[in-house]
Amino acid sequence: MTPFRTISVVGALALLGAVPLSAQQFPTNDPTLQRIWRLGMDSSQVQSLSQTLFDSIGPRLTGSPGIRNASDWVIGKYKSWGIDARREQYGTWRGWERGVSHIDLVEPRVRSLEGTMLAWSPGTNGKPVKAEAIVLPKFADSTEFVKWLPKAKGKIVLLSPAWPTCRPSEDWNRFATAESRARMDTLIGLMQRDWAVMTDASGKPDSTKLYRGTGYSLALGTGTLGMRLEKAGVAGMISSRNKLSGFNNPFAPAGAGGGFGGRGGGQTPGPASARGGGPPGGAQAGGGAGRGAAAQQGSGGWGVIEVFETYNKTAPAVTLTCEDYSLLYRLAANNQKPVVRLDVDAKQLGEQPAFNTIGVIKGTEKPDEYVMLSAHFDSWDGSSGATDNGTGTMMAMEAMRILKQAYPHPKRTIMVGHWASEEQGLNGSTAFTEDHPEVMKGLQALFNQDNGTGRVQSLSSSGLSDIGRHLKSWYMQLPSFYTDSMSNNVVSWSFNDVPTGNPGGTDGAVFACFGTPSFGMGAVQWNYGTYTWHTNRDTYDKVVFDDLKHNATLAAMMAYLASEDPEFIKRDKSPGTWPANWPTNCGKVPRVTRPRL
Repeated sequence: MTPFRTISVVGALALLGAVPLSAQQFPTNDPTLQRIWRLGMDSSQVQSLSQTLFDSIGPRLTGSPGIRNASDWVIGKYKSWGIDARREQYGTWRGWERGVSHIDLVEPRVRSLEGTMLAWSPGTNGKPVKAEAIVLPKFADSTEFVKWLPKAKGKIVLLSPAWPTCRPSEDWNRFATAESRARMDTLIGLMQRDWAVMTDASGKPDSTKLYRGTGYSLALGTGTLGMRLEKAGVAGMISSRNKLSGFNNPFAPAGAGGGFGGRGGGQTPGPASARGGGPPGGAQAGGGAGRGAAAQQGSGGWGVIEVFETYNKTAPAVTLTCEDYSLLYRLAANNQKPVVRLDVDAKQLGEQPAFNTIGVIKGTEKPDEYVMLSAHFDSWDGSSGATDNGTGTMMAMEAMRILKQAYPHPKRTIMVGHWASEEQGLNGSTAFTEDHPEVMKGLQALFNQDNGTGRVQSLSSSGLSDIGRHLKSWYMQLPSFYTDSMSNNVVSWSFNDVPTGNPGGTDGAVFACFGTPSFGMGAVQWNYGTYTWHTNRDTYDKVVFDDLKHNATLAAMMAYLASEDPEFIKRDKSPGTWPANWPTNCGKVPRVTRPRL
């Protein structure tokens, strides 16, 4: 087990509005910290900035016009505040522009269906596709699948299971009888087992079978299976990656715990504690003793689906909400021959510039040492990308605005990195580490935030034995808002001695992997994994602006304190077992589109 140290220095007032400066206890009389507080809490701009970015500009899919438009706006804002800003191209990525989606059931009755195209899906080129929808069968192996393919030609293929309920598990926890809940757990367990990736005798994925026995995978959307179906001449395909989870698995091995992800592959944010913050809000809703940890942490949102990607070139790929997908599935399974009409508009743009957006306030005494604010700028485009990671973007932008007014001539250079292509594998931030060795060498601290709208309640870092004393000294100068142990605005610190290899999760891990002082800012959950992470519901109205003000003000204070620190954080590695091939295991960035199949 990796050794770690934890220090808790906990935050202040129960409510977050504009808390008067006089109500704060500042450990020092530092006028800059007090000025940062006033600018951040009394004259915040996060709400107006968010409205423009999330409502007017919208999502920021890598390679799309949306991310370029958003970058233009951010650069314009920084320059209006007197901050140098630029775009740095590091490569290319496949380009795509979303148009309008119309998905309709036309037989045996008429209903407009709630759903949208997957990212990078081909459109129908102004000629709607109308075809019968059929369920992808389960095959013994890929040979049997190939024999079936002619039957799929000209059809729209349903690629996902249909959940027997679209009610979130918190409803079942709260209202169901024990017998009814157990029956639903069993139905879901059977469904999941039937649609799972198929394994060989050793329990490893069987390459001749994989998903439903096809020998292909769905990856994050339609994957290699979608490409093979397209080659066979299908008219289109429909999937549904639901947020339903938290149901007990009666078929799990003893001690394995319950709960299902239910999305046919891909990754989720993981437990609340791993993403910052406590359990989902529904976890306390009458979970019922003895139902297992997953049932106790029941989650899932009404009408919420994850919207990822396809690599199809001709056959459109769309996704539907649980309710409407299940309707189609039941009609098909009962031989009622549902006919679906797809009228979807999209443009495939080929390889487009991939770039980061950078802002800089030049240092005066130590310009070759750097403090960085970090947040990924790109998003999926099933909605506005408000909490993933628009709120991290807003935190960084607002902190830079505050710093330019309160601390215009910093000791060290203060930078902000708005990274592209985090969602495709941390590509933008990794490119920056490769392209800017001078920043890596002189990096005093990087503060990264990427887990939703909630107020930051933890700062964590790893790898360097010198980190602890510096962070502690910065904390000791924060106002009581962040350090009073009676506050709901708790902020804690954890230090893990050994950095992670093969970074994943978010951009701060890239810098940590290379053994630089990278601080992750973990946030209160606000049901991030349930409702907004990669979904069709990640919109402006989900932002908690009091928490966002909290974060921007904290980020500005931490950047100021790191800049003013009289000593540079040493690069001495902490004790512990480091990855044998460190740091080559940190990986290289793809400079052109790299399919994730």
